[in-house]
Amino acid sequence: MAFYGKSAAGSDRLCYLSRGFFFGSNVVSLSEQDIKQIAWLARLEIDQADSPKYASELSRVLDLVDQLNQINTDDTEAMAHPTDAVQRLREDVVTEDNQRDKFQSIAPLSEDGLYLVPRVIE
Repeated sequence: MAFYGKSAAGSDRLCYLSRGFFFGSNVVSLSEQDIKQIAWLARLEIDQADSPKYASELSRVLDLVDQLNQINTDDTEAMAHPTDAVQRLREDVVTEDNQRDKFQSIAPLSEDGLYLVPRVIE
C-alpha cells in the first residue's frame, strides 16, 4: 500500500507501507509477493504466470509517480482547469409550458400546488 509522506531527508516521497521504505531516486522493484498482496487487497485473481509482467508494469508506474514527485512546483499557480476555459452558458429561457395542474390532477393528493405525501418522520 502506498501513501505520500516525508522521507528521512524531509522531502515528500511516495512511501510503501508494507516494506517501510521510501521510494526516492531508487528504482522501484516489486516482488511477486508484493503483487500477490496488492491483488489480494484489490480482490483480484491474478494468474501466477502473469505475476512478473504485473510486477514490471506496476514498478514502472511507481517510478513515473516518483519522477513526478521530484518536479519543483513551488512557483506553479493552482488551476481549476488546464486551459482556463470559460464555461459557455445558455440563456435561461422557459422552453416548456407549465403543466403542474395537469400532473396534479392525476396525483393521489395535492393541495395549493403541492403534492401531499404520508409523514415518514415523526
